[in-house]
Amino acid sequence: MTYQPTERTTLRRLPERAHYDPETVHSILDEGFICHIGFVVDGQPYSLPTGYARIGETLYLHGSTGSRLGLRPGMDVCVTVTLLDGIVLARSAFHHSFQYRSVMVLGRTRLVTDSGEKDAALTALVEHFMPGRSADARPGSGREQAATAVLALPLEEVSAKVRTGDPKDDDEDYELPVWAGILPLALTPGEPVPDSRLDPTIAMPSYVKDWKR
Repeated sequence: MTYQPTERTTLRRLPERAHYDPETVHSILDEGFICHIGFVVDGQPYSLPTGYARIGETLYLHGSTGSRLGLRPGMDVCVTVTLLDGIVLARSAFHHSFQYRSVMVLGRTRLVTDSGEKDAALTALVEHFMPGRSADARPGSGREQAATAVLALPLEEVSAKVRTGDPKDDDEDYELPVWAGILPLALTPGEPVPDSRLDPTIAMPSYVKDWKR
């Protein structure tokens, strides 16, 4: 299976970096935490950051029922996720770049009204960034559930773009006495900081202590 390129998802610039296979798309979505949702309301474009989770071939987004996104389910959106893996230092300023992996999903949101699907999506949102947490945390109350809009977006019109490898300098610049290469970047956890009101007898869960990206 592959996601079929469309007029909107076919890469125009550097098409050799395009990927349409689910393995690449899923791995990027599953590693990221924050997506940006682009949409237009009354001619005004917006781009909102929010958490998300993937279940199979569906991306689940959440927000307040009073937000611009939550108030208008069924909107056409553009969702992007980008992972930054390094800084590309070329010999010329023009060819400086980043090592990155990104996904773009286009489609129309669907408001999740089924309680079972909504519960599963909200649990997946927590488990996405902290596996094991949903078993410990209090489930959402009826009031909290009512205040939360969950939107489903099918993974149908999708593309990924990945940049790896050396800097791409012009042939005549390779003789310049300038250091060139890659500075890798990674997201790593720091030392967990307990809540100032935490009961000191409560031990830190292993999924926090041993968390890895």
